[in-house]
Amino acid sequence: MKRGYLGEFEEIVLLTVAVMEGGAYGVAITHEICEQTGRAVRLNQVHAALERLEDKGMLKSEMGEPTAERGGRRKRLFTTTAYGRRTLQEIQEVRESFWAKLLNPFRPATSL
Repeated sequence: MKRGYLGEFEEIVLLTVAVMEGGAYGVAITHEICEQTGRAVRLNQVHAALERLEDKGMLKSEMGEPTAERGGRRKRLFTTTAYGRRTLQEIQEVRESFWAKLLNPFRPATSL
């Protein structure tokens, strides 16, 4: 299967799900993305990306157990599929290849 191409936000969502290893659900993913990127992200944006990634076969989901803190409601938990992990690996390889070819790597600015 050829690698599907992802937009930046889908890539971040997929990577976040992979990092969370089975504990990934909408609200937790949203908080993690906000914390790691400093971006303002809305839950509906995350849900839309999760749905697209699941449709592409990069994620799968299942309903977790009901919890008291959610009033007995269940969370939809997301995990990466082999295809999703392979896609992330290929993206990483492409990026590393480009960074390795950069003749003058960026250096932190010492003064503005």
